[in-house]
Amino acid sequence: MNSGNDLEKMRKEKDIEGLISTLKTSKDNKIREKVAYILGDIHADDSVDDLINCLDDEYWPLRKAATLSLGRIGNPEAVPVLIKLLNDEYWHVRENAALALGAIGDKRAVIPIIKALKDGSLNVKCELVGALGNLGDIKASKHLSEILGEDDFLLRACTVTSLGKIGDDVAIKSLLRSLQDDSYLVRVNATYALGTIGEENTIPYLEEALNKSQGESYEFEIALKKAIASIKSRNKSG
Repeated sequence: MNSGNDLEKMRKEKDIEGLISTLKTSKDNKIREKVAYILGDIHADDSVDDLINCLDDEYWPLRKAATLSLGRIGNPEAVPVLIKLLNDEYWHVRENAALALGAIGDKRAVIPIIKALKDGSLNVKCELVGALGNLGDIKASKHLSEILGEDDFLLRACTVTSLGKIGDDVAIKSLLRSLQDDSYLVRVNATYALGTIGEENTIPYLEEALNKSQGESYEFEIALKKAIASIKSRNKSG
C-alpha cells in the first residue's frame, strides 16, 4: 500500500504511470481518491480513460475526485460520462460534474445542464448556473432568467454573472430588471455584468439606478459609476 509520502513523491515527479497503477490496484479507497485528485493537479491527460473508469465506482468520494480532475484536465472525451453524472445520487458528485463540464466548455453539455437546473440542491444549482455562463450559449438565457425569480439571493447573484457572460438580448433585459433586485449583491453583480457586455443603450438605465440609489448602497453606486464609465469609454474608442 502506498503511503501519503509515496503519493507526494509521485506527484512531485509527475509519475503518471505509478499513479495510474496505484489507482487501479490499491485496495484503500482513500488512497485511490487522493490519487484521482493528484492526477487532476498535474493535468495528466494520459489518465483520462482511467479516471473515466472511476466514475462507476461504488465509493462516491472517488467519483467526486475523478469528476473534478477530469474537468481540470479538460479532455472533451470525458463529456458524455460527465453528463450522466448530473444524475448521480450524491449531490457532491453532481456539483463537480457541473463544474467539470463548465470547465471543459463543450457545447454538448448545454442542453443536459439546462435540464438539470431542476436539481433540488442549491450547491449543485449554483454550479450548473456557472457552467452555463462558461459555455456561453444563448439557449441558456431564457432558463437562467427564470431563476432570477427564485428566493435565494446567492443563486440569483450567480445567475446574473452568468447572464453577463452570455450577453444576448434576453440576458440584457433580465440584467436590467435585476438592477431593482432586493439584494444589493444581485444588483452589484448585474451592474458589472452590464458593464462587461458594454451595450450603450443600457446607460440610461444604469444612470437612472444611480440617481435613485441616493446613498443607499455605496458598493452598488460604485459599480454603477464604473459600468457607465466603462461603456462610455468603450463606445467612444470604438
